[in-house]
Amino acid sequence: MRISEKSRINTTATYMERINRAIDHIVTHLEEPVRLNDLARVARISPFHFHRVFQALVGETPADFVKRLRLDKALGLMNRKPVMSLTSIALRCGFSSSSDFTRSFKQRFGVAPSAFDIGGWRTARGNELNRIVEQDSPNGQLKRLPSRLNPEKFKVRIRDLSARTVAYIRVSRPYQSNAVVKAADRLINWAELRGYSNGQWLGYQWENPEITPLEDCRYHIAVEAEGFTARGEVGQFKFPPMIVAEVEIRGGIDLEIRALQWLYGSWLPRSGFVLDDHPCFEAWIGRPFGHGTEYFEIRLQLPIRWT
Repeated sequence: MRISEKSRINTTATYMERINRAIDHIVTHLEEPVRLNDLARVARISPFHFHRVFQALVGETPADFVKRLRLDKALGLMNRKPVMSLTSIALRCGFSSSSDFTRSFKQRFGVAPSAFDIGGWRTARGNELNRIVEQDSPNGQLKRLPSRLNPEKFKVRIRDLSARTVAYIRVSRPYQSNAVVKAADRLINWAELRGYSNGQWLGYQWENPEITPLEDCRYHIAVEAEGFTARGEVGQFKFPPMIVAEVEIRGGIDLEIRALQWLYGSWLPRSGFVLDDHPCFEAWIGRPFGHGTEYFEIRLQLPIRWT
């Protein structure tokens, strides 16, 4: 029996939908034991087949994917102020003990976390990100803001956001070519057919590109929506209520980078807040890329909580 091209596409979309559920479960349960049978149940795939399907679509085994996300989260926590103990970081990232954390860390980075140069690692990742951004920036080389200065006069608004459900498309390798723009076009078409296109559009990624290698980052283009069923590459995620520090920007990617530098490096340390465990959002004013790819009108939303 011959399998039609349409059947193949539908089957692939179904598996993408189910693996999306598994990935969403992982990123929201990193502090807990993540068991293969639980992931298979969330994905609605037989445990016998789940491992192979996940590896085929994601490029990593479930165990390797979970460990990498935990180590990436640990790097982020190691870079925060005030400094946390390695035991606290290990438990907060889902490792069973500090020795388990140290063993996994050495396997990936070659040294113990206590000897790791987190500043040098972040600088190298940040330089890689800047090189890519500069290629697409009409203003040439990015200029880093001097400490504590705010020449662009960024203004922070503290907002309490209600819980929100989003429809999203997860984009692998978002810093290559125009993958995010293409995904945005597909999601806009999806939203227009269902009456969601005038909702709040968002962009976010769980990974920090100044910590995680760019080839491992995944960007989510999303729109707030209620009452829909996830199908194919369009997934569904529910964010809880949160507090955000919001900064509005209208300009190029270089302005957005400087706003993020100022938020994290100047405003946050003196604000009385600490980072919450949610991604930083790009809340589009209008539709994503409504002004092209060199000029953006967005509100950066940094999730925070009181110390």
